[in-house]
Amino acid sequence: MRLGPVTASADRDAEYFPGVVLETVGGIYQVALDAGSTIQASLRGRLKQELRLGDRVVAGDRVDVARGDDGSLTIEAVHPRRTRLVRAGPGGRKPKVVAANVDRLAAVMAADHPAFRPETADRFLVLGEVCGLEPVLVVNKMDLPGAEALGPALEKRFHAAGYEILLVSVESGRGIPEFRDLLSTGITILAGPSGVGKSSLLNAIAPGLKLRTGEVSRREGRGKHTTVSARLLELPGGGWVVDTPGFSEVEFWSLEPMDMARAFPEFRGLEDECRFRSCTHLHEPDCAVKEALESGAIDASRYASYRQLSSSE
Repeated sequence: MRLGPVTASADRDAEYFPGVVLETVGGIYQVALDAGSTIQASLRGRLKQELRLGDRVVAGDRVDVARGDDGSLTIEAVHPRRTRLVRAGPGGRKPKVVAANVDRLAAVMAADHPAFRPETADRFLVLGEVCGLEPVLVVNKMDLPGAEALGPALEKRFHAAGYEILLVSVESGRGIPEFRDLLSTGITILAGPSGVGKSSLLNAIAPGLKLRTGEVSRREGRGKHTTVSARLLELPGGGWVVDTPGFSEVEFWSLEPMDMARAFPEFRGLEDECRFRSCTHLHEPDCAVKEALESGAIDASRYASYRQLSSSE
């Protein structure tokens, strides 16, 4: 197998083939090498020991691969990450890195079936903000009856806060060209509850992916998970997307109050006007955020979401 151009390793004892991790399954890492080929590699023993106490290697990680004398391919080094998409671990465990070096988070919701829940959308958008990604709200299934009635509420709650909103429908084709343009540069992660149509949206812009789509339970309005682990997919025409398992809610790890406040873009620029530099915008007097709330400059439902998220930390 020809692996292509190499780079010298730090210890000059070997040569590395740089690439990006596409997916990890059972200790085997699928890597797209910069030279153009896709290979499978294992993790070097020393690196396993180093990572045991830290983050695991995930989709989006930049790595260096070496070939042993026996022809085996191993990941020898993991590059520093630009960004990390992190989710809280189950049962109070430490936060878990889902994907690395992601540029934006597309929070995908459905207009209905499952029902649109603004508080859930807030959680995904806040997750993107906290992780340093560009959050965008994508509302799918706009062809369903009553979907257009969401428009004013979306404008008031999300667009006014500074978020880009894409209204799309796989069935009618509405907004699909704009969705394709959104994903045409950098790495985008699709996050959102199961059943909202993330895989269907990807199939609409890249039919060659042939991703499985899940049915939605009529009784509970929840979709069946069709993606087992995060994986990085290259899109025709440019761009990469991280396909993740569907999940119905986002739980946050321990965040400082100011970190949560910074995740609400409509608060930015107001904190300098608060009486206290460490103002949490919850109970302090002379708070510029609460004054903006009272004047109607900040949407009351968004502020309620901020209070709920802050109190859950």
